Order: sequence, then structure tokens, then C-alpha cells
Amino acid sequence: MTPQATFINIGERTNVTGSAKFKRLILDGNFDAALDVARQQVENGAQIIDINMDEAMLDSQAAMVRFLNLIAAEPDIARVPIMIDSSKWSVIEAGLKCVQGKCIVNSISMKEGEAAFREQAKKVKRYGAAAVVMAFDEVGQADTQDRKFEICARAYRILVEEIGFAPEDIIFDPNIFAVATGIEEHNNYAVDFIEATRRIKRELPYAKVSGGVSNVSFSFRGNDPVREAIHSVFLYHAIRAGMDMGIVNAGQLAIYDDLPAELREAVEDVILNRRPDATERLLDLAPKYKGDGSGIENKQDLSWRETTVEKRIEHALIKGITDFIVEDTEEARQKLGAPINVIEGPLMDGMNVVGDLFGEGKMFLPQVVKSARVMKKSVAYLEPFLEAEKCEGDTQGRILMATVKGDVHDIGKNIVGVVLQCNSYEVIDMGVMVPADRILAKAREVNADIIGLSGLITPSLDEMVHVAKEMQRQGFTIPLLIGGATTSKLHTAVKIEPQYAHPVIHVKDASRAVGVAGSLLSKEMKEKYVAGVRAEYAQIRERRASRDEARDLVPLTKAQANRTPIDWEHYQPPVPAEPGVQTFRDIPLEEIAAYIDWTFFFHAWELRGRYPQILDDPEKGVEARKLFDDAKAMLHKIITEKWLGAAAVIGLFPANAVGDDIAVYADESRSETLLTFHCLRKQGKQPPGKYNECLADYIAPAETGIPDYVGGFACTTGIGIDERVAAFEADHDDYSAIMLKAIADRLAEALAEMLHARVRTRHWRYASDEDLSNEDLIEERYQGIRPAMGYPASPDHTEKDLLWQALDVERNTGIWLTESKAMVPTAAVSGLYFSHPDSRYFAVGKLARDQVADYAERKGMPLPEIERWLAPNLAYEAE
Repeated sequence: MTPQATFINIGERTNVTGSAKFKRLILDGNFDAALDVARQQVENGAQIIDINMDEAMLDSQAAMVRFLNLIAAEPDIARVPIMIDSSKWSVIEAGLKCVQGKCIVNSISMKEGEAAFREQAKKVKRYGAAAVVMAFDEVGQADTQDRKFEICARAYRILVEEIGFAPEDIIFDPNIFAVATGIEEHNNYAVDFIEATRRIKRELPYAKVSGGVSNVSFSFRGNDPVREAIHSVFLYHAIRAGMDMGIVNAGQLAIYDDLPAELREAVEDVILNRRPDATERLLDLAPKYKGDGSGIENKQDLSWRETTVEKRIEHALIKGITDFIVEDTEEARQKLGAPINVIEGPLMDGMNVVGDLFGEGKMFLPQVVKSARVMKKSVAYLEPFLEAEKCEGDTQGRILMATVKGDVHDIGKNIVGVVLQCNSYEVIDMGVMVPADRILAKAREVNADIIGLSGLITPSLDEMVHVAKEMQRQGFTIPLLIGGATTSKLHTAVKIEPQYAHPVIHVKDASRAVGVAGSLLSKEMKEKYVAGVRAEYAQIRERRASRDEARDLVPLTKAQANRTPIDWEHYQPPVPAEPGVQTFRDIPLEEIAAYIDWTFFFHAWELRGRYPQILDDPEKGVEARKLFDDAKAMLHKIITEKWLGAAAVIGLFPANAVGDDIAVYADESRSETLLTFHCLRKQGKQPPGKYNECLADYIAPAETGIPDYVGGFACTTGIGIDERVAAFEADHDDYSAIMLKAIADRLAEALAEMLHARVRTRHWRYASDEDLSNEDLIEERYQGIRPAMGYPASPDHTEKDLLWQALDVERNTGIWLTESKAMVPTAAVSGLYFSHPDSRYFAVGKLARDQVADYAERKGMPLPEIERWLAPNLAYEAE
């Protein structure tokens, strides 16, 4: 570093966590090509290269040593300093033994306390390296400028005054966090970094300041021009405040003065937090700078507008562009002479292209749903003309769809409907909680070609069997499609198909629906297709019949003898700091949003993969980023315009285990039982060292005399969602309707996660010093569990009635239960809280007659009723 070097670029592409290409090369063992990545970084202006090998599928230490040794033999790479980057000290130390000359360790911090920090700093000094010191201590990462400086000053004193570390070898990283996230607390993050930098340079002599620059623009992943502008503006101000170096892609850094004036001003408003609506204004401007980033709607971008109206409509459908569809539809109507000709001509042709592309895997579900939005807007414009002429268009077939009685979940059904419509099927969606008689009456009324049933919760499986029986009794002959999260090919083959003499097909997901419908309605293909499915289902039933599932189970008494071993004699259950029931209303959505796990948001759109890696997926990444951009934009509106309301109730109660049940007491005297939760025990044969678990195992048995506790919760982020969804659907905007439902579901799970964290640290306070990142929460690296009724550890949905009683859920939150115990609003989560360190999630699995009979007796319910609720778990055929 010299006075002339005002800023040092640290190349970031030799980092397996930051570059999908580099990660792939290293995992494939292609180190020669990986060296080329390092070489390109240096050629593009990187003055230091950051090397990180932290990947779960990699021997990080071996990879780091091999790569550093190879670099040593490459003069055009080795001429710049190396930054050894790892979260594992063993990897850093192995790297320090390889590097010639002076290198930089990235990083050390006080997050594990001063003792570990001192030990690592002494080793860094002994190896003759400089060190990046993160603004991170025992409390957590610093977010405000005061916390950033406070931690850096404390580290500086230890390093310089106690250890004798050269101050010029200290590089502080005061944490660059994302701005423009839609969360108000994040708005000042860039200012906090810049001001902390200014103070570090003024008060901690010779220390350097660095940071991961790409973090600041994370909210705009997928829009590289805007990200580059954010980096440029941020660096302009941070460097003036004294920032010495940063991890940045040196080949993709815009020049501050070359930025379009309106973009620079909007970005500067965000970076410097100059106005309350800065984020919203930049979000509105950002789409304009996609593509080449010029901000100019140039002729090349709109060249498709110069083609025929038929081609323009096709292009709009494929790209999901609604801007011109009404005027193009009108032009097509006048050109083709009748509205029906527009539908059967360019609209159907365009949607056939969309369907083909989706079927070939060249389009993804979010794009298809956007295409449907274009189509619906066009058809909506034509409807008055169609009505005037009293004409109807040809379709591939008419499909009636419904979520069965007692069930309220419909995201998957809505998506299937959109995909079918995109392939020229007429879809009649009856909505949710539709009883069998209404479904069948409607099917006759509209002369449906196919009936499709959807359900998410286990009682829906029984209702689908009932619908099939009714179709047989009433003499239906049309195919029946089965879909939904709890459905399966096995259940369809064993339980549903035998009840109906005509085709019954399980449809796994939206991508299969078109092929199934096409085969069933094709005169040429139907017979062969149905015969093949029937043969497959017959084989499934034969395999099922030949497999004695009860053979793999142990008697209930033996399972109870192999319970989870907990040493209650040497364990004192934590006493809740705030016992009893607490209600929370109008919970700020911006607080909840920080806990979102986005992985399952992408799953809802049938984009399988883990977030954030899916954003860089070579096949799905581009569309995943577009979808994520849309989601963040809608989330911002949800928060700022208060589209949704959030409410929750929690309760912490005295409790003890009584056999396989949990007795909840009215008060600390434990003389009166308020209610009893009933638990099921894993009954499968277990290998040595494994146990037949039951949730009651995690609560101290009453006979021990040890006072224990159990908690419960219910929460929703779906208040007000129905009106918003209805407005989108009225505007023929399925994409936004599905998007809102998917985000609401994610917010509900995030609220459950946030509540659990607060229970652990505040209300129950058995983990008051917990300091976990969102990734730690997603990976469940915390003490205690929050199992939900109706899920693997507690598969009986009727237990929700007891929870609703204990917490007075409906009055406190507005969440109510259908007859099948589905929660309304659907964006809701409920369950129990267990605090014991050994508590873990498990699946009860298959159950034998003895336990089911015992369970029915404990609950005081008729055995056939219990068997209906536990049908998927039975290892025997119920009467």
C-alpha cells in the first residue's frame, strides 16, 4: 500500500461461496481452470485475491493447501498478496504455512470471547501476516456505527497494547450490510459503515478498513447495472471517509461520474439515507436499468413491436409483458374480424408455444404464470365482444377443480389451474372447502371432462376417498385427478382408485398436469395411458399387500420400555420468566421479514433448490432472480402499505408427563389438570442406540416430582389477505395473487421462528444468551423444538382443539379451525414448545393396532374416528 494507492481492490471470484463457477471447478478437481479464475482477477485489476474453500462437500483444508501451493508457481498470480479466507481456524492456519511473503488472514473476531481472539491474533503475528478483524463480539455482529467503533476500539487495544500487533497490520471490517431491503432498521446501514470508518481512521492510528462491498446491494440481485451503481456510489463515499480496501469484482465496477444522473441520485438517496421513500423510488427506477444498464428504452429492446400483431401477441405471452396487450388485442380483433378468432388464433398459438417451452423445461413456472396474466387480460378485454356475439371458443377440455371439504389450501391448485389454462384448457375453480355433493353437482352443470381434487392436510385424503365413492354411486365416468402435498401415488392406488371404476390419476405437480390431461382426453392415447396407470397401481397394491408393515413394529409396551433416556435426577427444568398466556397483535411485518427462509418460497413455484444458491443455479438462476426481485418488491409493498396483519398468542404452562400424555396444570400448585395433550410413540423396530421416541419423553414424568413446563403457540400473517387476493384475481393477475399467498406463508413461518426465538430468550428465557444468525435458525441450531399437530412427531390434527382451548386462539388471533382442523387464514402456524436440550424432531411413522386402540381410549374417542384421522400412519387395514 502506498499513498498513491487510494483504494485496494480485493478480488472475490476465487471464493467458493461467492462464485458458482469457481466452486464448480474446485468440486470437480479442475484446479488448472481454477487458477485461470485467479489469473483473470489479477488481470482485471485485483490487487489482492481472496481465497475461500468453505464448502460442505469439500475437504476445505486440503483444497486450500493445494490451491495455494499451485499459486506459488504462477508468477502472474503470486505477484499480488493472498487473503486466506475461512470460517475455520484450522483452514486458515494450514494456509498460513503455504503462502510466501506477507498475506492477510480473513478473519478473526471476538465472537468467541477475548481468550480465543488473543490466541488466534498471536498466531497470526507469529506467521507474519496481517489480519482482517470483524466487528463481531460475544453479543453479535455490530450494526450501528457506535457498536462498530466500540468493538474495533476494544480489539485495537488488545492487539496493539497487549499483544504488540503492528497497527498497520490491522484491517477492520465494520460489517457492510444490505440496504434497500424494505426494512426500516436497515436504511442507515451504509451510513453506519461510512461514519464508523471515518471514526476508525481518526481515532485508531494506522489501522486499515475493508469490507465485502457486494453485501450492500444484495437487495437487487439479478439487476447487475443497479448493483454496480450501488457499489460505485457506496465506494465513492466510503473511500472519502477512509476505506482502504474492499472485496469487489474489479472487472464490474461502474465509474461514479459515468452513472446516469437520475440513477446516481436515487442510489445516493439510499446509500446516504436522505429520504424516507428512497428504497421505494429506487425500486421503481431499477427495472429501467436492467439489460445494458443505460436506462434508455432503445429500439432493440422494442424491436418486437415492429412485427405483425400475431407475433407481438406471441412475444408478449412468452415474455409475460402486459404493457401493450390491450391495444394489440384490439388491433388483432379488427384485423381478424371477430373476437373468437383472436382467442383461437394468436392467443392460442402463443399459449401453445408457452406450453411447449414449459414442457421442454425451457420456461419455469413463474414465467408461465406471468404468461397467463397476459392471456387473461387479453381475454377479459374480448369478453364483452364475445358476449355480444354469443360465441365460445374451442378448448382442449373443461376441467373442474376444487379443494375438498375441510381444507383451505389452494396455492398448488391455483398453479395447476394456471398451467392448464396456458395450454388451452378451460378451468373452473370452485375454491376451497367444497363438499362432495357440490363438486359433483357442478361437474354435471358445466359438463366437465375431468374433475381435479386438491388437499394439503391428512383428513383430506379420506374426503377424496368419499368423493370417489360418490362418483361411482352417481354413475360418473369422467377421469378423477388427485393432487396436493399429502397425496401420493401409493394412497391413490391403494385407497382411492379401488372406489371408482373409471380413471383415477395422481398428479405429482403442475408440470405433469398438462401431460396427464392431454392423455386422458386424447382418443388415440387414452386407452393405452389408462391401462398403463392401472397396471402400475395394481402392482403398487400387490407390493403393499405382500409387505407386512406390522412385522416391522414392536408391541406398544416394548416401545414404551425403549423410551428416550433422560437423566431427570440431574436435570432442573427451566422455569418460564413470563408464564401464562400472552397475546400479540399488529406485530410489525418488517421485524418478521428478517426471519424469512426463502428456500420454500422457491419450492412453492416449483423451482427446487436451496436459497441463496438457487440464485446462481446455471439452469434456474436467471428466473429465480427475477422471481426473487418480484417477491422483494411485493414484500416491500406488503410492509409499507400494510397489506397484511399479523397476530400471535403464546402460552407457557406447568406440566408433567403422565405415561405417553402431557398433563397441563391450571397453576403452580399442580393440583388441577387444565387439559391433557395426547402423544403417539414411534413403534418401529429400532437399532441399538436408537429409541422409540414420543414427545412426552421430553417432559419430566409426574412420578419424579420434578416441576416441568410445556408451551404452545399459534400465529398468523394472513389477516386481510382475502381482499387483496380477490382484487388481484379480479384484475386477472394470478401471478400477483399466488405471489401474495406464497409470501404470506413465508411470513407466517418467519413469525413462528421469531416467536420461538423470543420464547427461548425472553419469555421462557432458558437460552437468554442465544446469538444465532438466520441461517442458524433455519438449520435449527437452537435448544428446544416447536412441533406442530398434524405433522410427523404429532400426526393427529384433533390435538389442535386442545391447543385452541388452552390459548383461546380464535378470540386472541382470529385463527379458526375447519372441520378437518385446517387453520384459517391459511398463512398460519401453530404447535407446542419443548425446552429440554435433548428434544428433537422425529417422525412417529407407522402404528400398530395396540397403540391406536390405547390412544383412542386415552382420548376418549371412538376407535374408527381415530383411525380416520391417523389413516396414513396405520400399519393395518382399518375396519
